[in-house]
Amino acid sequence: MRTTYIGELEEVILLIVVMLQEEAYGVMITREIEKQLDRKISVSAVHATLHRLSKKGYVNSSMGGATHERGGRRKRFFKITPAGSRILQEIREARSRLWSQVPPNALTS
Repeated sequence: MRTTYIGELEEVILLIVVMLQEEAYGVMITREIEKQLDRKISVSAVHATLHRLSKKGYVNSSMGGATHERGGRRKRFFKITPAGSRILQEIREARSRLWSQVPPNALTS
């Protein structure tokens, strides 16, 4: 049983960090949430969530090089940690167990 709870947004952002791999930085994560979930979210909300995930030990970050397109600013890239991978696997298994117990046609009106 896991000892640290993560919320739905934290789960979504962890999954997107895994999906994006080497391109996982704030703006790209935000765009992917909007694209995949048709959900508006601010870059600052994504950064706050990434900070929480980092404090929990589920992501690490590193700075990329400065670019002219960004006015010389650098991007902070994120990668999932082994602990982050474990928590996602635990969530996936728990959801699968729950879904497997939903009776057929239980969700139809």
